[in-house]
Amino acid sequence: MGEKMWIFHNADNSKCLFSIWNQWCLCYAAVVCLLFSPTVRPEDACPSSCVCARDSGTVTCRDGDDTDVPGDIPEWTSTLILRGRNISTLQRGAFVANGTELEMTALSLSYNGIKALEPYAFLGLPRLHLLDLSHNRLQSISARAFHGLLELRSLYLNYSVLPAATAQLSNALSTQSLRNLHRLELAGNRLKSIPLMRLDIYNLHALVLVNNSIERIGRENVTVLYEQRRIRVYLSSNPFWCNCELEAFYYWLKNSSQCPDAARILCSEPEVKRGIPVEKLLGEDVDCMNENLEAVSYVFLGIVLALIGVVFLMVLYLNRGGIKRWLNNIREACRDQMEVYHYRYEQDSDPRLANVAV
Repeated sequence: MGEKMWIFHNADNSKCLFSIWNQWCLCYAAVVCLLFSPTVRPEDACPSSCVCARDSGTVTCRDGDDTDVPGDIPEWTSTLILRGRNISTLQRGAFVANGTELEMTALSLSYNGIKALEPYAFLGLPRLHLLDLSHNRLQSISARAFHGLLELRSLYLNYSVLPAATAQLSNALSTQSLRNLHRLELAGNRLKSIPLMRLDIYNLHALVLVNNSIERIGRENVTVLYEQRRIRVYLSSNPFWCNCELEAFYYWLKNSSQCPDAARILCSEPEVKRGIPVEKLLGEDVDCMNENLEAVSYVFLGIVLALIGVVFLMVLYLNRGGIKRWLNNIREACRDQMEVYHYRYEQDSDPRLANVAV
């Protein structure tokens, strides 16, 4: 009996030791997993200093001192709004999170003081439909800044492009990545011309160029606008020079409905036409033929007067001998007349003749 009790006691001890060993192994394995496994962030986590709305898919980050785009943007984000930050340079792949592409469709980066757009700055956003870069201070724009935005429909660059980046903007907008772009806004950038190399390679429906420094639209651009019937161009608040060079643009405004704000396009120069709507001008105001004829008439009049002057000088030269004699005769006649006046004066002033008269 005692021997059986000893056997049962040893068996219980063995089971107890085996259970303790298993628990220790499990705890050790858990600690090792926690130490060496990568940290997994919940998909609902919101970046610091941001406000997230999962229902609408919107992440809003305002007024921070960060100089980079948040690197922990949730994968469910469809609209990202960054405003009032200090992002001076938008670097390559700024929106690539852990090497994965985001499903974002709208991105607003206005009022961030952005000065430079590096190549492939928007890599990782293949489904982006709207990009707003308004009210920044762009001094450098890479020719590949917008590379990869194959689905982009609307691009806003209002009051953002400084003169130093104007030429670079033309190269950046010529990329084939923007072939599906429908709306391009470039208001308030002091542009002097349309910054698109070729309008016909775009699928543009709206081009906003209000409040710039455009003085004239060339005949080449007008020809392309006639061909691209779908496009609508907004050009009010530009200082147009209403002279002969505006002829093609004038007739485009009169005959086309592609400029919705045509009534607000005013002449800035010359002064006599200042404030007059371009479409209200008369045909002769911008008629190159009339201006050329008027210029030719003035030139012809000047030539005729010059010829008359030359003929007159030649006549004087050929008759210089007779003219000299004529002048001498006039001088002698004047001298004789003066002597007669002098003699009469002396006679009248003689006191003896006065006494005789008495």
